Amino acid sequence: MTTGAPPPRIPAARLTLEGLTPPAAAGLRAGGGGGFEWLGGGPYEGTRDAAGMLVKAYVNGVHRPEFGLYVLVRHEDGRAVGSMGFHAAPDEDGRTEIGYDLVEAARGHGYATEALRALAAWALARSDVRRLFAVVEHANAASRAVLERAGFVRVAESDGDGGDDAYELT
Repeated sequence: MTTGAPPPRIPAARLTLEGLTPPAAAGLRAGGGGGFEWLGGGPYEGTRDAAGMLVKAYVNGVHRPEFGLYVLVRHEDGRAVGSMGFHAAPDEDGRTEIGYDLVEAARGHGYATEALRALAAWALARSDVRRLFAVVEHANAASRAVLERAGFVRVAESDGDGGDDAYELT
């Protein structure tokens, strides 16, 4: 599995969002580190699932590196603290969905908010993106707070603790 262009990189204050290549994603999906040294020994399971989505897109010929998965790498020590990325490239209306997670040891330090602001600014500066969308479990107050701090607005609310809330940023 080879790719031609270098993976995209998006800078943030304390982090760099490092675009994941298909070979690195395959390594992550298989249980490895994907070429990164992870805080806490390894990524959260959501990162491994997202890496599998990237590999599937690549195999199916629809992978667009800039709309893939990014690993959040801390400047201070070079360790990966989580991931963030797109579920797919934007649709014909310019809408794409974002997902993210952090390793437990990195939670509560503002990394997710910082990375989401950087990724959202990068995406919305493009001509092919007009709306970012995210879905989060209603019970996940920390993740809802990340979205709200990054400027996302709740556009649909679940009718109970077992449901999901939808957020959007334009």
